[in-house]
Amino acid sequence: MNFYLKSFLIFFRIGVFTIGGGYAMVPIIEAELVDKRKWISKEDFLDLLALAQTVPGIFAVNISIFIGYKLRKFWGAFWMALGTILPSFLIILAIALFFRQFQHYEPVERVFKGIRPAVVALIAAPTFKMAKSAQINRYNIWIPVVSALLIWLIGFSPIYVIILSGVGGYFYGRYKSKKLSKDKGGNNA
Repeated sequence: MNFYLKSFLIFFRIGVFTIGGGYAMVPIIEAELVDKRKWISKEDFLDLLALAQTVPGIFAVNISIFIGYKLRKFWGAFWMALGTILPSFLIILAIALFFRQFQHYEPVERVFKGIRPAVVALIAAPTFKMAKSAQINRYNIWIPVVSALLIWLIGFSPIYVIILSGVGGYFYGRYKSKKLSKDKGGNNA
Protein backbone atom coordinates (compact mmCIF):
# COMPACT_ATOMS: atom_id res chain seq x y z
CA MET A 1 0.00 0.00 0.00
CA ASN A 2 1.41 3.39 -0.90
CA PHE A 3 2.48 5.78 1.85
CA TYR A 4 -0.14 8.45 1.12
CA LEU A 5 -3.07 6.05 1.21
CA LYS A 6 -1.70 4.39 4.35
CA SER A 7 -1.21 7.72 6.13
CA PHE A 8 -4.67 8.91 5.03
CA LEU A 9 -6.27 5.73 6.39
CA ILE A 10 -4.36 5.96 9.69
CA PHE A 11 -5.54 9.52 10.34
CA PHE A 12 -9.04 8.74 9.06
CA ARG A 13 -9.34 5.83 11.51
CA ILE A 14 -7.99 7.97 14.35
CA GLY A 15 -10.48 10.70 13.45
CA VAL A 16 -13.42 8.29 13.38
CA PHE A 17 -12.71 6.63 16.72
CA THR A 18 -11.42 9.56 18.79
CA ILE A 19 -13.90 11.58 20.80
CA GLY A 20 -12.63 14.74 22.44
CA GLY A 21 -10.71 16.50 19.71
CA GLY A 22 -7.03 16.92 18.98
CA TYR A 23 -5.65 16.39 22.47
CA ALA A 24 -7.47 13.08 22.76
CA MET A 25 -5.81 12.05 19.48
CA VAL A 26 -2.27 12.66 20.73
CA PRO A 27 -1.66 9.30 22.43
CA ILE A 28 -3.18 7.41 19.51
CA ILE A 29 -1.11 9.30 16.93
CA GLU A 30 1.99 8.77 19.05
CA ALA A 31 1.31 5.05 19.45
CA GLU A 32 0.67 4.65 15.73
CA LEU A 33 3.44 6.80 14.22
CA VAL A 34 6.17 6.83 16.88
CA ASP A 35 5.84 3.50 18.66
CA LYS A 36 4.32 1.14 16.09
CA ARG A 37 5.50 2.41 12.69
CA LYS A 38 8.55 4.40 13.85
CA TRP A 39 7.93 7.00 11.16
CA ILE A 40 9.16 9.79 13.45
CA SER A 41 11.18 9.92 16.65
CA LYS A 42 9.72 10.73 20.06
CA GLU A 43 11.71 13.98 20.16
CA ASP A 44 10.46 15.08 16.74
CA PHE A 45 6.90 14.21 17.77
CA LEU A 46 7.16 16.38 20.90
CA ASP A 47 8.63 19.25 18.86
CA LEU A 48 5.81 18.98 16.32
CA LEU A 49 3.24 18.90 19.14
CA ALA A 50 4.68 22.10 20.59
CA LEU A 51 4.67 23.72 17.15
CA ALA A 52 1.08 22.61 16.46
CA GLN A 53 -0.04 24.21 19.72
CA THR A 54 1.54 27.56 18.90
CA VAL A 55 -0.10 28.18 15.52
CA PRO A 56 -3.72 29.18 14.99
CA GLY A 57 -6.20 26.58 13.87
CA ILE A 58 -7.52 23.21 14.85
CA PHE A 59 -4.92 21.31 16.84
CA ALA A 60 -5.66 17.89 15.27
CA VAL A 61 -5.34 19.33 11.77
CA ASN A 62 -2.18 21.25 12.69
CA ILE A 63 -0.43 18.17 14.08
CA SER A 64 -1.41 16.07 11.06
CA ILE A 65 -0.13 18.76 8.69
CA PHE A 66 3.18 19.13 10.52
CA ILE A 67 3.78 15.38 10.72
CA GLY A 68 2.79 14.90 7.08
CA TYR A 69 5.01 17.75 5.95
CA LYS A 70 7.97 16.43 7.93
CA LEU A 71 7.56 12.98 6.37
CA ARG A 72 6.59 13.77 2.76
CA LYS A 73 6.34 17.54 2.32
CA PHE A 74 3.16 18.94 0.68
CA TRP A 75 1.45 15.69 -0.30
CA GLY A 76 2.14 14.07 3.06
CA ALA A 77 0.60 17.10 4.79
CA PHE A 78 -2.34 17.08 2.38
CA TRP A 79 -3.29 13.42 2.81
CA MET A 80 -2.79 13.34 6.57
CA ALA A 81 -4.82 16.53 7.01
CA LEU A 82 -7.58 15.18 4.75
CA GLY A 83 -7.62 11.96 6.78
CA THR A 84 -8.02 14.04 9.94
CA ILE A 85 -10.70 16.40 8.61
CA LEU A 86 -12.91 14.03 6.64
CA PRO A 87 -14.28 11.88 9.52
CA SER A 88 -15.27 14.93 11.55
CA PHE A 89 -16.89 16.53 8.53
CA LEU A 90 -18.91 13.41 7.73
CA ILE A 91 -19.94 12.83 11.36
CA ILE A 92 -20.97 16.47 11.85
CA LEU A 93 -22.89 16.37 8.59
CA ALA A 94 -24.77 13.24 9.70
CA ILE A 95 -25.47 14.72 13.13
CA ALA A 96 -26.69 17.97 11.59
CA LEU A 97 -29.08 16.07 9.35
CA PHE A 98 -30.62 13.97 12.11
CA PHE A 99 -29.85 15.51 15.52
CA ARG A 100 -32.76 17.96 15.66
CA GLN A 101 -35.15 15.02 15.39
CA PHE A 102 -33.59 13.19 18.35
CA GLN A 103 -31.99 15.84 20.60
CA HIS A 104 -34.86 16.01 23.08
CA TYR A 105 -35.18 12.27 23.62
CA GLU A 106 -34.08 11.37 27.12
CA PRO A 107 -31.78 8.47 26.04
CA VAL A 108 -29.88 10.81 23.69
CA GLU A 109 -29.49 13.41 26.45
CA ARG A 110 -28.21 10.72 28.82
CA VAL A 111 -25.67 9.51 26.28
CA PHE A 112 -24.27 13.02 25.88
CA LYS A 113 -24.15 13.53 29.66
CA GLY A 114 -22.20 10.28 29.92
CA ILE A 115 -19.76 11.23 27.18
CA ARG A 116 -18.75 14.57 28.79
CA PRO A 117 -16.70 13.10 31.69
CA ALA A 118 -15.06 10.62 29.34
CA VAL A 119 -13.98 13.47 27.07
CA VAL A 120 -12.38 15.24 30.05
CA ALA A 121 -10.42 12.06 30.81
CA LEU A 122 -9.40 11.71 27.15
CA ILE A 123 -7.95 15.21 27.27
CA ALA A 124 -6.34 14.82 30.72
CA ALA A 125 -4.53 11.56 29.94
CA PRO A 126 -2.32 12.94 27.13
CA THR A 127 -1.68 16.06 29.22
CA PHE A 128 -0.05 13.97 31.94
CA LYS A 129 1.83 11.89 29.36
CA MET A 130 3.09 15.06 27.65
CA ALA A 131 4.19 16.47 31.03
CA LYS A 132 6.24 13.34 31.61
CA SER A 133 7.74 13.48 28.11
CA ALA A 134 8.51 17.19 28.54
CA GLN A 135 10.40 16.31 31.74
CA ILE A 136 8.21 18.37 34.04
CA ASN A 137 9.61 17.93 37.55
CA ARG A 138 9.51 19.60 40.94
CA TYR A 139 11.83 22.38 39.74
CA ASN A 140 9.82 23.46 36.71
CA ILE A 141 6.26 22.40 37.61
CA TRP A 142 5.54 26.02 38.47
CA ILE A 143 5.64 26.98 34.77
CA PRO A 144 2.57 24.99 33.63
CA VAL A 145 0.78 25.64 36.93
CA VAL A 146 1.25 29.42 36.72
CA SER A 147 0.39 29.37 33.01
CA ALA A 148 -2.85 27.46 33.65
CA LEU A 149 -3.80 29.75 36.53
CA LEU A 150 -3.12 32.87 34.47
CA ILE A 151 -5.36 31.57 31.70
CA TRP A 152 -8.09 30.11 33.90
CA LEU A 153 -8.41 32.56 36.79
CA ILE A 154 -7.30 35.85 35.29
CA GLY A 155 -8.33 35.29 31.69
CA PHE A 156 -4.79 35.91 30.43
CA SER A 157 -4.56 35.14 26.72
CA PRO A 158 -2.89 31.81 25.88
CA ILE A 159 -1.07 33.62 23.08
CA TYR A 160 0.73 35.79 25.63
CA VAL A 161 1.53 32.74 27.75
CA ILE A 162 3.13 31.06 24.72
CA ILE A 163 5.09 34.19 23.80
CA LEU A 164 6.27 34.77 27.39
CA SER A 165 7.22 31.10 27.74
CA GLY A 166 9.19 31.21 24.49
CA VAL A 167 11.01 34.40 25.49
CA GLY A 168 11.65 33.04 28.99
CA GLY A 169 12.95 29.76 27.56
CA TYR A 170 15.26 31.64 25.21
CA PHE A 171 16.78 33.75 27.97
CA TYR A 172 17.00 30.80 30.35
CA GLY A 173 18.83 28.82 27.63
CA ARG A 174 21.26 31.70 27.09
CA TYR A 175 21.83 31.96 30.85
CA LYS A 176 22.47 28.22 31.15
CA SER A 177 24.86 28.16 28.17
CA LYS A 178 26.82 31.14 29.52
CA LYS A 179 26.99 29.52 32.94
CA LEU A 180 28.10 26.21 31.39
CA SER A 181 30.80 27.87 29.27
CA LYS A 182 31.92 29.93 32.27
CA ASP A 183 32.15 26.78 34.42
CA LYS A 184 34.15 24.98 31.70
CA GLY A 185 36.46 27.96 31.31
CA GLY A 186 36.94 28.23 35.08
CA ASN A 187 37.80 24.54 35.39
CA ASN A 188 40.49 24.70 32.70
CA ALA A 189 42.42 27.52 34.39
